[in-house]
Amino acid sequence: MSPKEVVSRFYTSDLANNSQAIDTCFHKDCIINWHSSKGFRKLDFNTLKLVFEDIRRTYETLRFDISHMLEDGNDVMVRYSSYASTIENPYEEEPLAHFMVIWHVENGKIMKGFQMSQLADNSEASLNSFS
Repeated sequence: MSPKEVVSRFYTSDLANNSQAIDTCFHKDCIINWHSSKGFRKLDFNTLKLVFEDIRRTYETLRFDISHMLEDGNDVMVRYSSYASTIENPYEEEPLAHFMVIWHVENGKIMKGFQMSQLADNSEASLNSFS
């Protein structure tokens, strides 16, 4: 499986409902450096699992709208927006955040991530910029 296929598998694995997605896609020694609008976080495998456990408790669905996915050797760059529907309102999807990330893949698993994100600006102009 190519690095791009590994990363694609992560984004299409129904993260709001699939408790095995992190185990399947990420190496146990992975590190994600995440610069967000709320500050810097460094996530290891266990912390990443906790983040997605919180997502599964909060959201009915989680969808990624990927505008760019580029592969260079073992690195894959992805630009996307995330959308979710809450358990309380499962029929209305809301934009959550915009992301740029570089994933480094080794031996069929994501080993490192360098991610930046900001809360979604749900104006039409902003959302259309990702198309």
